[in-house]
Amino acid sequence: MTTIKKRIAVYPGTFDPITLGHEDLVRRAAYLFDEVIVAVAGSTNKNTLFDLQERVALASDLFASYCNVKVVGFSGLLMQFVQDQEAQVVIRGLRAASDFEYEFQLAGMNRKLYPKLETLFLTPSEQYMFVSSSLVREVAKLGGAVDQFVSTSVEDAIKKKLKVSL
Repeated sequence: MTTIKKRIAVYPGTFDPITLGHEDLVRRAAYLFDEVIVAVAGSTNKNTLFDLQERVALASDLFASYCNVKVVGFSGLLMQFVQDQEAQVVIRGLRAASDFEYEFQLAGMNRKLYPKLETLFLTPSEQYMFVSSSLVREVAKLGGAVDQFVSTSVEDAIKKKLKVSL
């Protein structure tokens, strides 16, 4: 008798902040896989608005109602994390053609490091194609409204962090 292996996907990112576009991809991935691990990167060269613990907490709250989604913070090499999770797939979001070249190179490097890995590219729904965490941070820092780009809980966290009313 053969055992069917769970289909586990890892969706890595900084998620600073997590956007409605990210949520859209996780929702769709949760439909495709037995388990989706939202892997929040701790070691990053980016100047983040939220620290790792805050980003994990925000994402965990957003996906609490999903029985097959878990949120985990990690640092170090993504491929080691993926192997530790016994995942077979890494999910990457593509918003525009300009994302493809970098993501294609990254997928090739990841496959070289972990040959059993597949990379699945997903595009966000049309209304989120232009949304990025860095743009959301920029709009918020300049006092603009971000409610159409992030969930209410994330918007509240941004307001609190920046001490502004958006």
